[in-house]
Amino acid sequence: QVQLVESGGGLVQAGGSLRLSCAASGRTFSSYNIGWFRQAPGKEREFVAGISGTGGRTSYADSVKGRFTISRDNAKNMVYLQMNSLKPEDTAVYYCAAGLGFSVRLSTGYSYWGQGTQVTVSS
Repeated sequence: QVQLVESGGGLVQAGGSLRLSCAASGRTFSSYNIGWFRQAPGKEREFVAGISGTGGRTSYADSVKGRFTISRDNAKNMVYLQMNSLKPEDTAVYYCAAGLGFSVRLSTGYSYWGQGTQVTVSS
């Protein structure tokens, strides 16, 4: 079992930055891929970024590549999403997820989900 708690969301102006954190419980945290997904009102949940258990492999959605950076600290059971140059279209609820799927990009590969944190980017 893995429990996930997101934090760090908030209201920011376009062009600003936020860092989301995902705190995980569980002694086998480093075994799990961690993904960040987001869901805007009226839209389907979409992949944002993912990182493998060791941190050696990362993947990003094209819409955030070059602006967002995912990282993890397995000693602290933490995963981070640094978001720079934020745009109004980044507004969504952001979720972190843990799983053992082959691809970090597919939501079907994740078994555990947090409750989400709201990110609002004003223009």
